[in-house]
Amino acid sequence: MRAVRTISLALVLVLAGPVAACSSGHNAEAWAASVCTALVPWRSEISSLTTRTQQQMTTRTTPGQARENLARLFEGARSASEAARAGVERAGVPDVTDGKKIAATFVGSLAGMRDAYGTAHDGVEALATTPTNTFYTEVGKVVDRLNQEYEKSGLDTTKLDSVELRDAFESLPECQ
Repeated sequence: MRAVRTISLALVLVLAGPVAACSSGHNAEAWAASVCTALVPWRSEISSLTTRTQQQMTTRTTPGQARENLARLFEGARSASEAARAGVERAGVPDVTDGKKIAATFVGSLAGMRDAYGTAHDGVEALATTPTNTFYTEVGKVVDRLNQEYEKSGLDTTKLDSVELRDAFESLPECQ
């Protein structure tokens, strides 16, 4: 049961962690608003998937059920990340210095998150469910790898080189 709690906590940290990213030539505020609007459903879906997985992982399940639940979570997160990536890509490029590079960084970050979830999905699907202790140890490794890949992909809008975009992300209600 302790392994289940550890896995649940790790999932919360990965999936519910703050996504500090909020949206071809839009001014800084319009672009940030578009990006944040594209990310709202993604954050909501990740939060919902995390809550459901926590509930499932804290109830007594077999390793087979746990694998199925985690695979569904990771596939849902992968799909949601791809939808967010596509939405941010549709936002275009902000009309700021290095706007093309900034837009590509946002799109690339979401692609990295999508790929991290896909790798986690495939990793969990490939696990043998017996012996039970080994299964949960291996799930922990899959989650650790997800954490690492997710961290590499993260964005922090407070560190943007563009003051206009940084201010827009901090002030727009869509980005809060």
